[in-house]
Amino acid sequence: MCDYSLQHVASAPAKVGDRLVTTEFRHSGTRGFSEIGAPDVAICLRPGSELAFDGEVVFADPTGLLPRRVKIAAGVARFRQVNLDQAYSHHDALEFPDGRLVMLTDLTPGQTATVLQLPVSPQPDEERAVEEPREAMAAPHEPAPASAI
Repeated sequence: MCDYSLQHVASAPAKVGDRLVTTEFRHSGTRGFSEIGAPDVAICLRPGSELAFDGEVVFADPTGLLPRRVKIAAGVARFRQVNLDQAYSHHDALEFPDGRLVMLTDLTPGQTATVLQLPVSPQPDEERAVEEPREAMAAPHEPAPASAI
């Protein structure tokens, strides 16, 4: 998914093997992922997607009086969405193996990562099968009971 703050930025869905870079998108005031070499197209991840970073992950810790840069040595993270009940707050985050959540907007621009895997989702035929019950499985029509005289 792409955060609401990227609604005016061109976007494309992530694919396994995509090489991404953390990007500050022009005219949006926010950060996210773009494909390396295509800084004007936001790459949208689905919750549960897994990434492998090429090095330490650096982000601005906004919890103090003055923001400070923090490094995480873990090279992998899982994409999540948080604060979904808050319409106008950022939702896109990364969860690291130690349980730490980092908002994508706090990542330092220029960090590179590879999409390792995407979450499993039903194929279109499987979705249709769930929505449209097959007639072969419907209960047979039973005759009405005879009335007693």
